[in-house]
Amino acid sequence: MQTPPDRHAYPSHWEADVVLRDGGTARIRPITAADADRLVSFFEQVSDESKYYRFFAPYPRLSAKDVHRFTHHDQVDRVGLAVTVGGEFIATVRYDRIDAQGRPASAPADEAEVAFLVQDAHQGRGVASALLEHIAAVARERGIRRFAAEVLPANTKMVKVFTDAGYQQKRSFEDGVVRLELDLEHTDRSVAVQWAREQRAEARSVQRLLAPGSVAVVGVGRSPDGVGRGVLRNLLGAGFTGRLHAVNSALPEGTAEVEGVPAHRSVRDIAEPVDLAVVAVAAEHVPRAVTDCGEHGVQGLVVISAGYAESGPEGRERQRELVGRARSYGMRLIGPNAFGVINTSPEVRLNASLAPELPAAGRLGLFTQSGAIGIALLSRLHRRGRGLWGLSTCVSAGNRADVSGNDVLQYWYDDPDTDVALMYLESIGNPRKFTRLARRTAAVKPLVVVQGARHSGIAPAGHAGAATRLPHATVSALLRQAGVIRVDTVTELVDAGLLLSGQPLPAGPRVAILGNSESLGLLTYDACVAEGLRPLPPRDLTTAAAPEDFRTALAAALADEACDAVVVTVIPSLGESTRQGEDASLAAALRSAAASCPTKPVTVVHVELGGLAEALSAAASTGPRAAAGADPAGGRQLAGAPPTGDGIGTPQGGGATPSVEPDPGSGATLTGREAAPTGSEAAPTGSEAAPTGREAAPTGRGATPTGGAHRIPAYPAAERAVRALAEAVKYAQWRRDIAEPGKVPEYDDIDEQGAGELIGRLLGEGGDTGGITLDAEAARDLLGRYGIDVRGALPAPDADSAVLAARQVGYPVAVKTTAPHLRHRPDLGGVRLDLADEDQLRRAYRELTQTLGRPAELRPVVQAMVARGVDTVVRAGHDPVAGAVLSFGLAGAPSELLGDTGHRLIPVTDREAGNLVRSIRTAPLLFGWRGSAPVDAPALEELLMRVSRLVDDHPEVVTVSLEPVVVAQKGLSVLSATVRLAPPPARDDLGPRTLPAY
Repeated sequence: MQTPPDRHAYPSHWEADVVLRDGGTARIRPITAADADRLVSFFEQVSDESKYYRFFAPYPRLSAKDVHRFTHHDQVDRVGLAVTVGGEFIATVRYDRIDAQGRPASAPADEAEVAFLVQDAHQGRGVASALLEHIAAVARERGIRRFAAEVLPANTKMVKVFTDAGYQQKRSFEDGVVRLELDLEHTDRSVAVQWAREQRAEARSVQRLLAPGSVAVVGVGRSPDGVGRGVLRNLLGAGFTGRLHAVNSALPEGTAEVEGVPAHRSVRDIAEPVDLAVVAVAAEHVPRAVTDCGEHGVQGLVVISAGYAESGPEGRERQRELVGRARSYGMRLIGPNAFGVINTSPEVRLNASLAPELPAAGRLGLFTQSGAIGIALLSRLHRRGRGLWGLSTCVSAGNRADVSGNDVLQYWYDDPDTDVALMYLESIGNPRKFTRLARRTAAVKPLVVVQGARHSGIAPAGHAGAATRLPHATVSALLRQAGVIRVDTVTELVDAGLLLSGQPLPAGPRVAILGNSESLGLLTYDACVAEGLRPLPPRDLTTAAAPEDFRTALAAALADEACDAVVVTVIPSLGESTRQGEDASLAAALRSAAASCPTKPVTVVHVELGGLAEALSAAASTGPRAAAGADPAGGRQLAGAPPTGDGIGTPQGGGATPSVEPDPGSGATLTGREAAPTGSEAAPTGSEAAPTGREAAPTGRGATPTGGAHRIPAYPAAERAVRALAEAVKYAQWRRDIAEPGKVPEYDDIDEQGAGELIGRLLGEGGDTGGITLDAEAARDLLGRYGIDVRGALPAPDADSAVLAARQVGYPVAVKTTAPHLRHRPDLGGVRLDLADEDQLRRAYRELTQTLGRPAELRPVVQAMVARGVDTVVRAGHDPVAGAVLSFGLAGAPSELLGDTGHRLIPVTDREAGNLVRSIRTAPLLFGWRGSAPVDAPALEELLMRVSRLVDDHPEVVTVSLEPVVVAQKGLSVLSATVRLAPPPARDDLGPRTLPAY
């Protein structure tokens, strides 16, 4: 927050929209003199008891003097904030700066008295907690460090607000009053409390959209082809369990029903509460519809209508007004230009979207910013057939003006119906928050992300968000650090989702390969090597292999302690009748073997097997067991005929199987679980529940993917199966790593206070709010206070100066140019090393100046030689949206040309520093590649952690570049350093909870 130059100016940056505990929204803003009538009306609606708690005496009404006092503030020593819904006050808070004796004061007094008043109808919604966060942020901005509050002992709700905030506090009891003093500096607990409240509130706001008790479709026209009519039919077709209403202002008088649903000309005319409104009218009619919804008390909106920010500047302004109007009534909004929302839960069965059918119920959560991509993914789900695999929930957010992927992550985090989260993103509005939420979510369930528009650098026209300077590769690396499974295509998104939703996580990278084709096995082996896995020699069962041979070989591979996962490769048998008869038998054999070791993942690579793909994926009926086809492994029924209406037939006991090609975009799945005829999954019982080996999730989240199903995914290409398996291996390793996350080390020789004083003095001397780049001496001084020794270099403006410098530092020496245009061009030969005497030095100096230019342009320096080693680069800096980032790579072409650079968010732990050094492709050069001596990796990791500490402790250090850092067999040498200081960037992740301003 920036302090306005006029202490009485209206601080518009204090305005914010917030999500309350129950999922509704409210607006927080400063109270002004124009709010007199609102304040009086608000006070009249507060109970006498609440007034007594606020003023410690009966206070039936506000006098004119009171109204003036509570609406006139100087915005520095006296500040008042109000919470509004629908433009009316529902709560207020005020602070007054006081001195040590409790009397009114001005700065430098750093304590203030604070008091709240919340309308009784809105108590219990978390209003006071949100207000406390915002008034505390305002106070810190105005130089106030402590709050004092006096509360009656009977006012337990307000006492709890203060004591639960997480700030350091003192508590005393005098004259029948509880006195609380709060230190307003952030603590780990206060931040944790704030983020926990944020998660509950935002998850609840999404839950209200996905599980409404009643839905009104606004824009249900008389034409059967209209969008609104289509959404209404989709809701009916899905069997929505709640109440439906059709709304159209143009309906003829007396129209009672549309499509058998009660019809109304306005949402206001509906005589019962409405939880969700789907708005499908022309953009110019949307404001009226939103106002009607707000006045009726609708909880949330899905706006299908187009014509907003995606259409140009006028549309962007229309979108801004739409968001403001919806939030002013406490409603959250999906869209505009949205495809809609889906919830397959049997208790809800919501299809408030343009999808003509409700997808199969499953354990995958899907968020997409693109309606087209959403259509493609839902289409693949539909083609796979009911009961095979499907979604728990789907949110297609369109222009993402309000509800975003961050909100949906908050919901999925503890959603018991979602085991794997899939996201298609075209922009990330708040990457710092997204990374934080992704890390927490990935710790309990896989999160797979594909990002569109990653190379164009152009966000979709309808999306608002801060731009990042970080290249896509860096953003991708940071997401992986947070446990996100990053894939490049929608096909890979589905492939990874299939594997993760049906198979356990692998314990390591060792992969067994078996099948009836030697060539396909070798291709799979090559794919494993390319993906960084450790394949075992493929086992060829020959083309004569029968299903029983596959079962025996798979069971043996799974029992091998040297194997962490198995890829089964299958090619068709010759002869149509033979193939058709063996499809179900082979599927049953593979399921039987997999059931013998449910803690190791199995995938299948199939080649043009037609019916086998469906036999592998088909779910058995939950009806009476057939006489034939008992599962030899556990007595379960084999995959027989799929549910009625599935469109895919599979044999029992060798019956005929139609030859149906598998979906090339999504592969197939095998399941040993019985599915209900409706397509929803039946809960397993007894021995039918197959454990998966996945780590148990906290707070009641299920540890078994797909609720107990153990499905074997099948892919039409070895590369796709192996790539999905490789992502599962990396994710499993990340899960194991975070179990022991490492520590941010403490170093006794770090002078944090001295560095802070030096930074303040240097910034003060710079006099430029844009920041300053330190000269070499100042940079060495600052880095030295963090134990980072930078080798000195003496200027050499001419040959004689170079000789004098060499005598001072001692031969052998190096002479090099420091001109900015040559700094990253080692190919031009701007460095001469191992100069043993004056003659060699003069000759090298002459060659440099004759080849590259005059000394004044080259800025040559002389430096003592250091031990030979590997040249590396260490950088750190602040990105406006991602935060502080530490980067590492080898100097020269590997990092500059090939982009072989690793990245981690600051602060880094000792474990992360070690992983960062090993994350680059050229890391073998540091560890004895081709017989070379390994370098001192611990010294390099320590340097990375010291740089991380410097930037984390002092956000004014906006850029650090150490280049080159020569890492030898023992120790390292930093030969050059560049440091830039600037006023610290705003930390929006530590500010009060607030919805993004559109």
